[in-house]
Amino acid sequence: MRRATRSAFVVEDIDAVLARLRARGAELVGELGRYRDSYRLCYVRGPEGIIVELAEQIG
Repeated sequence: MRRATRSAFVVEDIDAVLARLRARGAELVGELGRYRDSYRLCYVRGPEGIIVELAEQIG
């Protein structure tokens, strides 16, 4: 059985959430980007290695 290693969350302030996660040991995977004019997106890896996608709706 495969274990899920990624989750995604819609957040209201991606910069604030990213700062809080980094303070707790998470690291940005790649860079903060955009999907069209709809979302700001990034991936972070937590201390346990789980990758989390964050998405902030814009516009």
